[in-house]
Amino acid sequence: MHPCRVLFICTGNSARSILSEATLNHLGQGRFEAFSAGSQPAGRVNPYALEALAGAGISCEGLASKSWDQFVGDLAPPLDIVITVCDNAASEPCPVLFGNFVRTHWGLRDPAAVTGTPDAISAAFQRAHALITYRLTALLRLPVETMTPQALKLALDGIGTMSNDDD
Repeated sequence: MHPCRVLFICTGNSARSILSEATLNHLGQGRFEAFSAGSQPAGRVNPYALEALAGAGISCEGLASKSWDQFVGDLAPPLDIVITVCDNAASEPCPVLFGNFVRTHWGLRDPAAVTGTPDAISAAFQRAHALITYRLTALLRLPVETMTPQALKLALDGIGTMSNDDD
């Protein structure tokens, strides 16, 4: 079986989806292959996202803000899971992508929307990355290779409701 291919989508593809892509590629150790994209890509990766990744010892090589257009059509890599990471509570529009894969939503507040001192913004990115890492660790514990799509969807939906305060 090929690695489980996961696409993380948000609007700008500059922070949350980038953090998710890089972290899953780092933690998944070849078992997972992660990508990220946006419906309206910002055109650059947020420097605070790069700082959070570097601080966690995760490679930032090759990370770029890109359109989800490259994940549709005949030349697109086959996907197993698509996870939207926009924040519904903030009435932020979540992109919709169609295809034969399991879809779920893991809402995250956008750390790029935080204003204030550089330390406050950096702290928001650290909190977002900690939650992403927490959820991805739960994903890594799943036997995705043997799960039915329905069981995988149910498990992924549950992970999307997890916070760092969960036991």
